[in-house]
Amino acid sequence: MNTRILVVDDDPVQRRLVEAMLTRFGYAPETLESGEAALKKLESDEGAGIACVILDLVMPDLDGLGVLNRMKERGIKVPAIVLTAQGSIDTVVSAMRAGAVDFCVKPVGLERMQISVRNALAQAALAGEVQRMNRAVEGRVAFEDFATASARMQATLKLAQKAAASEIPVLLEGESGVGKELLARAIRAGGARADKPFVAVNCGAIPQNLVESILFGHERGAFTGASERQVGKFVEADGGTLFLDEIGELPLDAQVKLLRALQEGEIDPVGSRRPVKVDFRLVSATNRNLLELVKEGRFREDLFYRLHIFPIMVPPLRERIEDIPGLVRRFVTRFAAEEGKQVRAVSAEAIALLMAYKWPGNVRQLENAVFRAVVLAEGGEIGPAEFPQIAAHVPGFENFVIPLAAPAAAPAETAASAVVFDAPATSPIGPDALELLGDDRHVKPMEELEASAIRFAISHYRGRMTEVSRRLGIGRSTLYRKLKDLGIAEGSEEEAEKTADSRSH
Repeated sequence: MNTRILVVDDDPVQRRLVEAMLTRFGYAPETLESGEAALKKLESDEGAGIACVILDLVMPDLDGLGVLNRMKERGIKVPAIVLTAQGSIDTVVSAMRAGAVDFCVKPVGLERMQISVRNALAQAALAGEVQRMNRAVEGRVAFEDFATASARMQATLKLAQKAAASEIPVLLEGESGVGKELLARAIRAGGARADKPFVAVNCGAIPQNLVESILFGHERGAFTGASERQVGKFVEADGGTLFLDEIGELPLDAQVKLLRALQEGEIDPVGSRRPVKVDFRLVSATNRNLLELVKEGRFREDLFYRLHIFPIMVPPLRERIEDIPGLVRRFVTRFAAEEGKQVRAVSAEAIALLMAYKWPGNVRQLENAVFRAVVLAEGGEIGPAEFPQIAAHVPGFENFVIPLAAPAAAPAETAASAVVFDAPATSPIGPDALELLGDDRHVKPMEELEASAIRFAISHYRGRMTEVSRRLGIGRSTLYRKLKDLGIAEGSEEEAEKTADSRSH
């Protein structure tokens, strides 16, 4: 499922035209014929994953300006592009004041629509990412930061919001990299302890001989090397929230002390003669099956039932692939800004690749893959070639895999006859390389070489004619003329595009 875009227009012809354009760009358009229906959808759970709205200004009942005003009143922060048959300054100013991010005058062209949608999505992603980063710096991660189109993730967030309104202990379950700590911070931010400390501890990263000291603290001289008194994580979190990640890694003796802290609200620092009262909200997390650990005798059964009062399962990324386009836009926006790169879009083919992959490392792995892709990108758009490690595991994208070893050296005459044209840096040299020599071992005529180069480019870039013309260094009109002259495709530009598209599949 690609990026969802809502098209609102009372004219069925215009709706179909815009829908066809968006489909061609690789988006997932959804159409409605009235402003009231659009508002109803945007406010529902179904509208949570809509990334952009394309809105006709002139409609019966509730017109486009009315929709924009109500979106602003109701806090619906979806970027809107307005369509108008009147491109007057007053009309444009009114639309922009009402909250539109761009406008297009009917009839809108393909290129204008594509640029407008890309800019709207990039602008929304940048604004959202700046807000999220500001909240993260201030320690105010909110549930709104989990913009999701997945029904499973929406159900998880609803459970978390209910837990946030209570003091009940929460156990977050899920694979590594799904965002359990981020969700724990949102639970803290949505509760009564939002302005109190949030202390995060990875239980799996603490040496076993230091677990009790780090969690519960120690007195001076309690053991060799204890030269000064140290308060533990429980005391640091006093009044606030304590997040114990990978809690299944706690040794059994520390589990006993944790159970006492939960039941009695007090801890025993190492070497202390009396217990210390603590007031904390516990949120724990695990990527393991705690019940199995209980059966194996590696986790206390009484502690399990104390922690498992309000379990929340965070689904892995492969079970909520609807969220991948939105996550990719967020990551691209952030990393492009950090790296000073002019990357503004991700191709539909790259999104299809990412949605077909299983993501064993979940959101963390996706974030790292996008970071690498931004660094590799040479233009304004990221394509499958920037994800060679991912392409290696997805059927149909083998052309974008970096070869593990260079091909063996060929005889001098054969080596001189192979030329690789301007393809992505990750493309392997293989049977698609062009031959300069014919069967008679003489150089082919220039016309044949040109035809072969164009055929190769069309196949290599899978019929994306804009990319073909850009990489070959010729204009689109020149490309289509050469297609016709060389007999590769006959007829108009549209027919040539169709022919090229059919040959790329």
